[in-house]
Amino acid sequence: MDKKTSLPLEGITVLDFSQFLSGPSASLRLADLGARVIKVERPGTGDICRQLYVSNTEIDGESTVFHAINRNKQSYCADLKNEADCTKIRELIAKADVVMHNFRPTVMQRLGFDYDSVKAINPSMIYGCITGYGNEGPWKHKPGQDLLVQSLSGLTALSGNAGDGPVPMGLAIVDIFAGAHLCQGVLAALVRRGISGEGALVEVSMLESILDFQFEPLTVHWQDGGQEVERTKSNNAHPLVGAPYGIYETKDSFLALAMGSIPQLGELLGCPALLEYPDPATWYSQRDAIKAIIAEHLLTGPTSQWLPALEAADIWCAQILDWNDLLNHEGFKVLDMLQTVERGSGVSYGTTRVPIKFGGVREQSAIGSPAIGEHNEQIEQDLL
Repeated sequence: MDKKTSLPLEGITVLDFSQFLSGPSASLRLADLGARVIKVERPGTGDICRQLYVSNTEIDGESTVFHAINRNKQSYCADLKNEADCTKIRELIAKADVVMHNFRPTVMQRLGFDYDSVKAINPSMIYGCITGYGNEGPWKHKPGQDLLVQSLSGLTALSGNAGDGPVPMGLAIVDIFAGAHLCQGVLAALVRRGISGEGALVEVSMLESILDFQFEPLTVHWQDGGQEVERTKSNNAHPLVGAPYGIYETKDSFLALAMGSIPQLGELLGCPALLEYPDPATWYSQRDAIKAIIAEHLLTGPTSQWLPALEAADIWCAQILDWNDLLNHEGFKVLDMLQTVERGSGVSYGTTRVPIKFGGVREQSAIGSPAIGEHNEQIEQDLL
């Protein structure tokens, strides 16, 4: 069992106005690092993500996604169009260390909680915000939704095979990376404030985050004269990498192959056709042909035949696991990445833990997601 240790952000208070995924993913990480995260929610509906159903599962009558990304937080219910409530929010701002939101440009200004207004209340405030596309340009008022940003960013040209057309990633990857970048910026600003006492405005856009995520292919694109990305005809896993890089079907399952020597693969797999490619330059220039040979050959035997031979030679490879296989594997169990959290209603659910350890210890919190306004009385007693 993990030992109890102090967390780096204990004593830091975060006032989080954000909704959906990007901002709440940033405040979740801050909460896991020890901060007190106060989630400001509107009366009645609260965070719209409470009703954002991305599957047919729910917890306590609300979206499972909401509960996954808002555990370990407190909820403060306030009507930002009501002056009495706004007065209380301003009092909380005066006591907080960080204010966050992920609204479109000008929304917080209309509400009276933009950076300049907040700075006037608390000059040492760290103010973090996520927009879809920044505060300037023709896209600044477009909805910052994950699939839409993926589609505009060029990311959909990297996954799938050559004939598949655009393929988005099967996760809200833009939201999560934008949240991670905001968290990084807030942490850096807190470090500087600890040195100089200076507050900061930390701004992240979803589009810039996903462009940064593509720094490798974009740098190649700028160096090769702007050529279009070319995915392989089959078994594509990275359009910039030569054969054998990809996932291959075997007689009974699937096998992933990373970088490696094609002739060595030929010897280990008993595939003489691969010995015809000794020149590493051909592993990219003729990767479609090489992958086709590998794909056809691996279908002749089960994964249990190929994997031991490859692993014994230290070839970079892996069996493809689904979630059920993974969760039952000792390699997963030893990580101790699962925890059970409990809501104020008494409903409990399993979810992931923070992936960061300090001093060999990874903390966990049994606190589940809050009900709307669940902590108003406690927050006002502590801070107002």
